[in-house]
Amino acid sequence: MLHRIAKSVFAVLAMALASAASAAELPNIVLMMGDDHGWEETGYNGHPHVKTPILDEMAAQGLNFERFYAGHPNCSPTRASFLTGRHPNRMGTFTPGWSLRPEEITIAHIARQAGYRTGHFGKWHVGAVKVASPVSPGGMGFDEWLSHDNFFELNPQLSRNGGDPELFPGESSEILVREAIDFIDRSHANCKPSLTVIWFGSPHEPYSGLPEDLALYGDLPVKYDRKVKLTSNETGDQVTRPLGDVLRERYAEITAMDRAIGRLRKHLTEAGLRDNTIVFYCGDNGTSPDASLASPHRGVKSEIYEAGTLVPGLVEWPAKIQKPRRVTMRASTSDLLPTLCALVNQPLPDRPLDGINLAAVLEDESVTPVRPRPLTFWMYDVSRFEGITPIPYLDPALQEGTTPLVKKMAGKLTRDFTNYRQPPIEDIDYRGPRSIIVGDEKLVLEEKRGKLQHEFFDLSTDPGETKNLAEERPERADELATRLKEWQTSVLRSLQSADY
Repeated sequence: MLHRIAKSVFAVLAMALASAASAAELPNIVLMMGDDHGWEETGYNGHPHVKTPILDEMAAQGLNFERFYAGHPNCSPTRASFLTGRHPNRMGTFTPGWSLRPEEITIAHIARQAGYRTGHFGKWHVGAVKVASPVSPGGMGFDEWLSHDNFFELNPQLSRNGGDPELFPGESSEILVREAIDFIDRSHANCKPSLTVIWFGSPHEPYSGLPEDLALYGDLPVKYDRKVKLTSNETGDQVTRPLGDVLRERYAEITAMDRAIGRLRKHLTEAGLRDNTIVFYCGDNGTSPDASLASPHRGVKSEIYEAGTLVPGLVEWPAKIQKPRRVTMRASTSDLLPTLCALVNQPLPDRPLDGINLAAVLEDESVTPVRPRPLTFWMYDVSRFEGITPIPYLDPALQEGTTPLVKKMAGKLTRDFTNYRQPPIEDIDYRGPRSIIVGDEKLVLEEKRGKLQHEFFDLSTDPGETKNLAEERPERADELATRLKEWQTSVLRSLQSADY
């Protein structure tokens, strides 16, 4: 009898030790994203004013994707690509305020299947965060969440695990990192690897900052005296303010976010977790028009040109990335899910993906990466739903937001969400600004004044997209247009729920 008990206890201990050993081998993963943080708004990319010492250090010591793209020129769609590895139009996340669909498979589902604890902290904006919502962080695979339906400033009100909003006094980036550290530590104490997603509310307008951060930008040039429109922190309505005042507050937010990232990195070192933790940072789209200064790239947030989608892309993983590296291959938020699948030894979801696996780039410095498929961007024309009675994909009551924010929309200081069932496909469904990048060649298509316009650029010699080569190279432009149309057809098939 005692022999059988001892044998049983030994078996349990062996399983526990094996589980702990397996968890120790898997890396912790921290995936962070700024809100409206464009490529040029970092010290390491040469910005004339903004101070980002931590991001600069990450770029100098880790892996710097010099050509990293948000999956879309706007926030909700990019977040959908970040989570699923798929273009957001495949699931009807067309523009800000349009939700995911509950059938989507996310990085959190994948990581949890591999034995990870999964946590989301900060901006969600792909569905309501309340517990009843099937597209809340909990509904989409996260074990814990402290989240907001949209963006937030100082002293945010956040929902913990889908409950009623709670006030969290302080600087928002610092709050998110503090909560994320607690989650990482608890997971580690329970011998579990962790996937931690931190989506900052900064530097999205309306802007605000701590006095010590505002003081860093008190001497911006007087040339920034033109007026820009943005949200008033006092009324929630649109207001016109001098650009210099706006930039001072925006840069204060970026610096505070940068400092919070530094606190996370320092804690990982002190806890002995830094070596085998992947730390990633990117933005969700290009710089917003109210804050855009001169950039080497064309466009701003909400535009299909380079500055609408190019964002910082940094990775640290000391166990594998032991020397600084600069990667010029173009990569995207859609690449995160395929990469995570490889890193945690899980199969890819059985459905069309638009991202690629970057694990070899992270793990092997001898790899010279070449992107095997094009990068594609598409801003679906939501006027498609005007004049018809679309069928909601989810009960609208489940799509109602709860967390307060400053900016009014339809008279409300919160956000509700939309997603529709796709009607039969028509020619109009292919419309909207769109582009395809193959190597260094980029084709941009957009309907303007009733006519489809073609712009063809060689990004190797013209990263600012200043010279349209469509008339000089019509055959190549037509070839890329055909490939783009074929990809759109695949996306529209997904949009009709063919993948579920």
